Amino acid sequence: MSSSTTLYGGVSGRRVTVRDLMAAKERGERWPMLTAYDAMTAKVFDSAGIPVLLVGDSAAMVVYGHDSTLPVTVDDLLPLTAAVVRGSSRALVVADLPFGSYQRSPGQALDSAARFMKEAGAHAVKLEGGRRVLPQVEALVSAGIPVMAHLGLTPQSVNVMGGYRVQGRGQSGDELMSDAKDLERAGAFSVVLECVPADLAQRVTTSLAIPTIGIGAGAATDAQVLVWQDLMGLTPRPAKFVKRYSDLATEMDRAVRAFADDVTSGAFPASEHTYD
Repeated sequence: MSSSTTLYGGVSGRRVTVRDLMAAKERGERWPMLTAYDAMTAKVFDSAGIPVLLVGDSAAMVVYGHDSTLPVTVDDLLPLTAAVVRGSSRALVVADLPFGSYQRSPGQALDSAARFMKEAGAHAVKLEGGRRVLPQVEALVSAGIPVMAHLGLTPQSVNVMGGYRVQGRGQSGDELMSDAKDLERAGAFSVVLECVPADLAQRVTTSLAIPTIGIGAGAATDAQVLVWQDLMGLTPRPAKFVKRYSDLATEMDRAVRAFADDVTSGAFPASEHTYD
């Protein structure tokens, strides 16, 4: 991708790479990231120019119906990741390493990440945590696996944090800054900042050479990410940081009821939907 081509919506005839994300930061260009969990949705987002698609462990809730991200497994996420890769042609596809798949050791992290790269065709992986996962980040990067880091509210650690609440206030903000710099030195190509004060996110963003991706972290980060069901209005009670750009829940309800009414009244299928 040439320096004159924008990351969002730019047409390059190839996949976006981590080098493209770094170049966008150097240009001061902001870019969007969305979750995706299936081929058809991935194709829509890819065609719209979204440069990075995340197969998030949020699939635990929005796909599998769990109450948190904790129950989802590598085997649950592998087919979803493969579908997103097949459904897209330009976006960089990042696979979330789920809870319990990397915390034990760098070797465990490498085994899990390798499965996503080899079996699903992912282009990078994401993991949560700061200094405690530095050995894992270093091992993955050394093995040629790009790593997206994740700081602030890390949902896999929600039980330790005492719930879903803003992180990085007071002294913990200095710790988060230190973690971000350590992750950059360990080789992470970007870092997600979730539910942290906007001023802290801005300081982290200006302190790092790698892109920051905000979710509930203010407007100063290099990129923004949302769970696509939140963005489209399918989530009943979205978080404060979510902006709804559509109301698919209402539209889907209308369409389903119209279909059901047509079936019960005999209006569907009509002659144009019937083979002679």
